Amino acid sequence: MNKVLEQLSSYGVVPVVVLNDAKDAEPLAKAMVEGGLPVAEVTFRTDAAEESIRIMAEKYPEMIVGAGTVLTIDQVDRAVAAGAKFIVSPGFDPEIVDYCLSKGICVTPGIITPSELAQAVKRGLEVVKFFPAEQFGGLATIKALAAPYTQVKFMPTGGISAKNIKDYLGFNKIIACGGSWMVKGDLVKAGEFDKIKDMCAEAVALVKEIRG
Repeated sequence: MNKVLEQLSSYGVVPVVVLNDAKDAEPLAKAMVEGGLPVAEVTFRTDAAEESIRIMAEKYPEMIVGAGTVLTIDQVDRAVAAGAKFIVSPGFDPEIVDYCLSKGICVTPGIITPSELAQAVKRGLEVVKFFPAEQFGGLATIKALAAPYTQVKFMPTGGISAKNIKDYLGFNKIIACGGSWMVKGDLVKAGEFDKIKDMCAEAVALVKEIRG
């Protein structure tokens, strides 16, 4: 498996981060690192995303910072130039996937159907994002998709929290789950980074408990 994907797998949870102001990037990264969860999928939903990725990657080089909600090739280039180590898209966009593969960029595209998964397999992808997970049948659907496509693993995101992550991580075809419960936007906005650090530590402990 790709080295970045192996690292994501070792943590078991990938915090999905939405930052509206790049000034929050450094204290958030600090809280995540100190909480034992130096991983972030920074979504390109805001204008602050690119600068936030750059700050996190520069200030905390040990972090595995990726870009999420990537919808264009231009965003791929900007994210990677800023220091993103992996690219996540909400759906399966062949143009983005093929571009990333041609450049040797780690990409995890979103899939929901067997047809989309077939396109990922055809391209030799090892891991796909399953999104939005809970809205499309959750673990039961992932298991059904994994049955014929035995070589692929999943990183489900969408509706996953501390309450149901145990179910997902109990399935050996899931390398990690994406979630935002430990990096909630209201906590970031309020500057409650100590709380975020504690919640990251709790997430790490939960994964350890689940995996044994």
